[in-house]
Amino acid sequence: MTTPRPETLAKLTPVLTKRWLSPDAWRIGTYEKLDGYAALRKALKAHPDDLIQLVKDSGLRGRGGAGFPTGLKWGFIPQGDGKPHYLVVNADEGEPGTCKDLPLMTHDPHSLVEGVIIASYAIRANRAYIYIRGEAVHAARRLRNAVQEAYAKGYLGRNILGSGFDLELVVHSGAGAYICGEETALLDSLEGFRGQPRLRPPFPATHGLYASPTVVNNVGTIASVPYIVLGGAAWWKTMGTEKSSGPMIYSLSGRIANPGQYECSMGVTLRELLELAGGMQPGHNLKFWTPGGSSTPLLTAEHLDVPLDFESVAAAGSILGTTATQIFSDQDCPVYATYRWLEFYHHESCGKCTPCREGNYWMVRVYRRILSGQGTYEDLDTLLDTCDNILGRSFCGLGDGATSSVTSSLQYFKQDYLDYIEGRTAPKLSDKQLVGAH
Repeated sequence: MTTPRPETLAKLTPVLTKRWLSPDAWRIGTYEKLDGYAALRKALKAHPDDLIQLVKDSGLRGRGGAGFPTGLKWGFIPQGDGKPHYLVVNADEGEPGTCKDLPLMTHDPHSLVEGVIIASYAIRANRAYIYIRGEAVHAARRLRNAVQEAYAKGYLGRNILGSGFDLELVVHSGAGAYICGEETALLDSLEGFRGQPRLRPPFPATHGLYASPTVVNNVGTIASVPYIVLGGAAWWKTMGTEKSSGPMIYSLSGRIANPGQYECSMGVTLRELLELAGGMQPGHNLKFWTPGGSSTPLLTAEHLDVPLDFESVAAAGSILGTTATQIFSDQDCPVYATYRWLEFYHHESCGKCTPCREGNYWMVRVYRRILSGQGTYEDLDTLLDTCDNILGRSFCGLGDGATSSVTSSLQYFKQDYLDYIEGRTAPKLSDKQLVGAH
């Protein structure tokens, strides 16, 4: 196990994670002792437009994967339109390898609740929803308890802290569908319909929940807001890079000594994250990794020093996404890993559009054929052709994400595919698992 150098340790910037190890961190008493709800008191004395400008000035970008500027999204909400406004928090975290929002809601749920109140005040919303994944039972319990505590203390409900601002907050558990992580599918599910993406335009900013102006933000995005209100935009920008400001929770999993959550300034490299995590497991050498979950193109050991911010990762040919950094070694097979991810996307496709529904179905079968030792050279062309027919042609971005590991693994590890096809690698799947693959 490696010992991190002082300059690498300096990359750790606990902001959203600073309370996680405090005793009873999820309780309101502990939260209030550690600056909890101080930002709300400060925010309620400001004009809502000033709060939107503050978030714009901070450079905060969405932590859910797309990285859209948060203040800009808030500013899209039309004011004086006579319609109710809504804030919806996307807590439907369910992509393979992604696990930063669940521990945040479990260990420090009040930071999200406080962020919801401030954001709702800024966009003039009197009703807010947190849409949490159905399987996240423990996190949902903690969150609901935090909401009850906030109501009891007067942080939620009517005339919050004597400000005249009213807010009702509902925690809603979904049924556990990956598609509901897509914001318009989430809105349909919240309205009681089957979770499927909507055609855009119109966009949620004007026609969101119940056809009214709506902001949809990720858990980490909203939980960042109280810190920006207390610390200021300039302080927030002391962390991260010019265009990717602030800290980010990087979720490290796989062949490393100490998997877990590492909150660092954006722009940290995988080499530095591995140093913080104690290095690779003994006997393992880095082969490939995902910078932002299974829906982002794979990177290799050649990308160890790519700064993990939105722009640098994009320039390297991938996406920062949810910063779910899955680490694979030379003892792992990129073909098999891609197959397992594709099984997930095939299973979770909502079925609304043909490219995603049929494309993932057939690609899973091609992979089963290759991994059972019965693949052909033409199968590789079929995979690329199928990806070409999914990418940019699906109804939403989740179809696009399913192609990422396929195209990138073929780009960097084509020889691994050929080794199965040409018989140098023993089949990983049996003929029984091949049923239906032809």
